[in-house]
Amino acid sequence: MTLRIGIVADDLTGASDTAVQFVRAGWDTELQLRPRDTRASVVAVTTDSRNLPARVAADAVTSAVKRLRDAGINRLYKKIDSTLRGHVRDEVQAALESWSPRAIAIVCPAFPASGRTVVGGEVRVNNVPVAETAFRNDPVTPVTESHLPALLGAPSVAAPPGETPADFAARLQRSGRTVVVDAVTDDDLKRLAEAVALIGGDAIPVGSAGLAQHLALIWRAAEQPAPAVVIVTSLQDVARRQAAAVEAAGAFRYEPGPDELIDDRAWARASARILDRLDESNSTLLLTATMDRSRDLPSTLIPNRFAELAARVIAHRPRGSIAGLAVTGGDGARALVDALGATGVALRDEVMTGVPIGTLLGGVAEGLPVVTKAGGFGSENALVLAVRAIRDRRFA
Repeated sequence: MTLRIGIVADDLTGASDTAVQFVRAGWDTELQLRPRDTRASVVAVTTDSRNLPARVAADAVTSAVKRLRDAGINRLYKKIDSTLRGHVRDEVQAALESWSPRAIAIVCPAFPASGRTVVGGEVRVNNVPVAETAFRNDPVTPVTESHLPALLGAPSVAAPPGETPADFAARLQRSGRTVVVDAVTDDDLKRLAEAVALIGGDAIPVGSAGLAQHLALIWRAAEQPAPAVVIVTSLQDVARRQAAAVEAAGAFRYEPGPDELIDDRAWARASARILDRLDESNSTLLLTATMDRSRDLPSTLIPNRFAELAARVIAHRPRGSIAGLAVTGGDGARALVDALGATGVALRDEVMTGVPIGTLLGGVAEGLPVVTKAGGFGSENALVLAVRAIRDRRFA
């Protein structure tokens, strides 16, 4: 099953700092300030409920969770403040009741990198109980309780270092509908994230950006890698060897003959077969220019055909199910940008010296990673590394 993740936060900054953890892990992520249809894999929303009356805050969470669930979200992350500001108990209960009758709220707002920990169920800031810090005097949402089990009416557990994720997950499931989990280090959060992932869609992890960071990586690793589209219009020996390396790494290679390229009907049939093949295998698509020059092919035909097909692939598949694009040759890159209606590329980094990577600006594939490379340039594994960089979004 393809994971689609919803993040419900009680304020805008919380939604943003949690959602960006998923961006960094390579998820196609959208922060919505108003409801809208989307194909994004991760959708973060804010209920703007931290300063509202408790009952109104709970109703806002209920509405947000139901809307996300109806939109196809199958994993829910309830973001709460790491210092317990806001209506934590009411909002967690609302998320439980509106998500699933089997749901389990697994609560851990620890964020060790910011000095926030949970010890014996007590939330601490730099090892001081949070209700004894300046947060007690917050002018809008004062924090008067440090002990989460008391606040939530729930048990507290910790994971011994030697406990397996499966055993930890089973223990969490036996702990009731709401359970508080201790965490002092990032390793503690990682173990918790592994257990949450094993529980599946019934688990509602409740925490700050700290737990979200680990879940984003673990959920991503569980997903089948999204394919890329690699376009090689160059006939240079270097480019052909680079294409061969991508094929050897598992890509589906298609090299059309001159008749398919020239005839519109033949090209339409070939394109349909390619789309079917991608649906069946989820392989990276490698398009290479034909070596057969027995027909007088216009110089722009191959780049335009490949760009058109890449645009069809992107339009055909759900958003986020194509990792990105790698293109050799200026003619291929230009045709691709034009076919997608993009206005440019936001350059981010280099895959290797002279091989830039960025994201498309404007058009139907805005934000999609793209690598551009001169045809006769780079090592034999240049395109393999390009696909890897696109999938890992290491430049994000």
